[in-house]
Amino acid sequence: MKKEYLKIDKVVGPLIQISDVDDVFYGEVVDIVEISTGKVKKGKVIKIDEKKVTVQVFQSTAGLAAGNSIIKFTGESFNLPMSLDLQGRIFNGIGEPIDNGSDIFSLVEANINGRPINPMSREYPRNFIQTGISSIDTLATLIRGQKLPIFSGNGLPHNELAAQIVKQARLGDNVHEDFAIVFAAIGVKHDDEKFFRKSFDDANVMDRVVMFVNYADDPIAERITTPRCALTAAEYLAFEKHMHILVVMTDITSYCEALREISSAREEVPSRKGYPGYMYSDLASLYERAGMLKDQVGSITFLPILTMPNDDITHPIPDLTGYITEGQVVLGRDLFQRSIYPPVAILPSLSRLMKDGVGEGFTREDHAEVANQLFASYSKVQEVRDLSQIIGEEDLSPTDKKYMAFGRAFEAKFLNQGFDESRNIMQSLNLGWKLLALLPLTELDRLSPENIEKYFPKEM
Repeated sequence: MKKEYLKIDKVVGPLIQISDVDDVFYGEVVDIVEISTGKVKKGKVIKIDEKKVTVQVFQSTAGLAAGNSIIKFTGESFNLPMSLDLQGRIFNGIGEPIDNGSDIFSLVEANINGRPINPMSREYPRNFIQTGISSIDTLATLIRGQKLPIFSGNGLPHNELAAQIVKQARLGDNVHEDFAIVFAAIGVKHDDEKFFRKSFDDANVMDRVVMFVNYADDPIAERITTPRCALTAAEYLAFEKHMHILVVMTDITSYCEALREISSAREEVPSRKGYPGYMYSDLASLYERAGMLKDQVGSITFLPILTMPNDDITHPIPDLTGYITEGQVVLGRDLFQRSIYPPVAILPSLSRLMKDGVGEGFTREDHAEVANQLFASYSKVQEVRDLSQIIGEEDLSPTDKKYMAFGRAFEAKFLNQGFDESRNIMQSLNLGWKLLALLPLTELDRLSPENIEKYFPKEM
């Protein structure tokens, strides 16, 4: 039975507190009706202390007071209607359409908190998703069902990279399985959202994208639900409609800041840098919704993007994210300052599942060797550059001078890539071979003689 209450005890930021409440449950949806205007705001129960209830309001709490509102407990959890019609649509952080289109009508609804996946029913991620970015596809390959975050920093072009991945991502050449993208923008500025929307429209990919947007001036409580709504849509398309889904989410840092603000409003004991002690498990409840299931075709691959405050990779947000996910792609400020886009710093970047999703039958048989050799050679470049700072480049040995030339060419031709330039995996591997040919054969100790014979550029 729906119950109504006429008195709010206290309003603290996005939270309201009500006393003498009976028969409610955690996560129950609440309607808050302003008596003077009739305007309805949504909320949900986030704390029950005997007969005292705390409700998190998704819209602004401005104007709410002790005697001017009606609190209605609906007796329902937070559900979203699910349909294939989600594709091509844009929603706000609580799943309401904001693209001037109609509401989604469906008999199928799903709880935004998702369904826990039995670990024994998980399938080990294999096969790769092609992003069209050489540095990612070749050196930190994204595998279906993987959680691979992008660690960025303030002012770095992570929004451009996110848009480019959404435009170019595919399952690979000659693969005809259903593929779609769920894109969530959390705490973004209005001009950033317009950039994303225009990029998707210009590339004619909007019809395969489900987009959830939470603006920077939206209430922080809505920011908490945005990733959950996005992942709920991804679960429906992947596990009910058997599609392969790539979830791109930016910016997880905005989500964690909202988590900290709500935790402070609830007067909880803070942990590192003021973030709540349960932030690890909260992030895990998002990241672990990615994966593949045995005996099912669909998959969810998760590509969260977060900005590291002060470029500090030991900050709690990237630190905890690294414990849960399977690698990271790191954007480097020094590369960005040298006008290299995308500024992927390959040495601290890693894809832990790459070894099981590349090679013969997935990409090409030489992929692992080329990646290892490029890593080793570029690492040597850093040593040679440090040496050249001491003795000067003119006094380097002939081999070291070749490493310097390789490093410049690698950054200018391999890492550097146009915003509208998409390279398939074969083009990226062939480019890697062309650059390795700048080095003496004696230095290419990670490549097998068979692959050198087959792929080494003969004209060089």
